[in-house]
Parts: sequence; C-alpha cells; structure tokens
Amino acid sequence: MLEFKYAPLRPIGLDAPSVEGGPVGALAGYAALFNIADQSGDVIAPGAFLTSLAGRETPVKMLWQHDPAKPIGVWEKLVEDDRGLRAEGRLCLDCQAGAEAAALLKAGALDGLSIGYRVVQAEQTDAGRRLTEVDLWEISLVTFPMSEAARAEPTAPKSIRPSLEDGSPSPAAVITHAILRAREALR
Repeated sequence: MLEFKYAPLRPIGLDAPSVEGGPVGALAGYAALFNIADQSGDVIAPGAFLTSLAGRETPVKMLWQHDPAKPIGVWEKLVEDDRGLRAEGRLCLDCQAGAEAAALLKAGALDGLSIGYRVVQAEQTDAGRRLTEVDLWEISLVTFPMSEAARAEPTAPKSIRPSLEDGSPSPAAVITHAILRAREALR
C-alpha cells in the first residue's frame, strides 16, 4: 500500500532569475525530516531513503496533491543529509497545474511537501513506527503537511551561477533573462 508523509516548504526563484534566485519555478525543501515524529507518530530513520534513491531506474516524480495524473515539475536533486531528505527541483510553468502551483507557492497559500512511499522495513514503537527503509515513489506539493517540524530552506540552484566573481551577470544568467523576456513577449 502506498503511504504519504507531509512536510512544509518554501519556494525559491518563482520570479525571473536574480542574483539571489535561480531559474524560474525553482523550489527546494525537506520532503522528510529524520528522528522527528509526524502527526501519526511515525519517525523516519536516517538512511531510510538510501537504497531507494540508489536503485531507482526512473526519477522520483513531482506530483500535485499525490495525483498521478498531475505531474507538475521535476525533482533535479534528492539527497539525504543530517536533517532529512532534501529535495530541489523546478515546476513546469508551461503546464496549467505547474503554473497554478507556482502562483500558490508565491502567494504563500501552499507550502507543503509530502512523500509517497512503500514501507520496506519498520520497527513498531510505543508511539508509532520507526521507518528504517522506504521505497520512495513521489514527492508532492500539498496543502496540508504531516510533519510540521519540516521546513524548507531557500537556496539558489547551483546549475545557474547568477553572477561572476566581479559581480557581473554570468553568461547563463544573461541567456536565461533573454529567454524569459522573449517568452513574455510571445504571450
């Protein structure tokens, strides 16, 4: 049975790229936090995602409210660190659901992340379960996160370096701005 866990997030780079931002639609956050009980009493152990991430043949999907018929973007980086499962990705602003998600994130009306997974190994505790291995299927943007303690940290994606050492715009940033201006002009 597919299960879900929720965690809040904050968007980054939903406007045109700037020195602080990244590509349009970029977002990052913690999809799961380690060693913190969620509202159902479950705790995710460090290392719980490692086998799933290493053995994936297809990317983990970015969905809208766990709806498999509504992919809204792509996760470009999923990494376990000391805090939890960190996710970095970008919304597909050319699809209606992705554009709506970006608008809701920007407005502050939506701030949740939720994982869709299958339990591979878990230990029963007095308070719930300690999940020691999970098979991660998807990470969704959601309205109601399960884990209130999980917070995203805004970070600029490293794929576009917005400025050079002398402070001038990098070639990637200049090209990105030109593409965005041309795209807006065509609308």
